[in-house]
Amino acid sequence: MSCDILMSVMIMKLRIKDLREDKDLTQKQVADFLICDQSLYSKYERGERPLPLELAAKLADFYGVSVDYLLSRTNNATPYPKK
Repeated sequence: MSCDILMSVMIMKLRIKDLREDKDLTQKQVADFLICDQSLYSKYERGERPLPLELAAKLADFYGVSVDYLLSRTNNATPYPKK
């Protein structure tokens, strides 16, 4: 795995955890929103399981950020306008 990809995965882990903690939510609450087990969501936060695109989109909408921000493709959290 290249250093850029590894760094993006590490930053994404921090971003989804930081976003959750900024909203004072538990892993269980976010897991319930995503309709998955808390243990699976925990693995997404720790980078032990890849976060599916569908769930990344749901999290981005939930937190009001762009998927690109979750994936560390930008530092601008503002989501794109909906069509």
